[in-house]
Amino acid sequence: MVRTITILHTPGCPNVALLRRRLADAVARSSTDAPRVVVEEIAGPEEASRRGLHGSPALLVDGVDPFAGPEAPPAFACRRYRTESGVEGAPSVEQIVAALTAG
Repeated sequence: MVRTITILHTPGCPNVALLRRRLADAVARSSTDAPRVVVEEIAGPEEASRRGLHGSPALLVDGVDPFAGPEAPPAFACRRYRTESGVEGAPSVEQIVAALTAG
């Protein structure tokens, strides 16, 4: 069961609202209890590196970024996600549901 979801983002990230909407839809569709959602702004490149931010916005499920490969370097930059509809600024609802229900 997922306990905490963290959204990490850079200041002014235009895709945070999209990720929040999709996350709300995914939680409503999944059969899991509603997790605690924490939203944190990452102030600069040093903090991004320290926190392991792989671009903004990032979604962490119990502290793990399910959408970043092991080779992904930390980045204080916009992030793009490959979805069923093409490249977008946030994972799709279906991708988030899968991340919430994995394992």
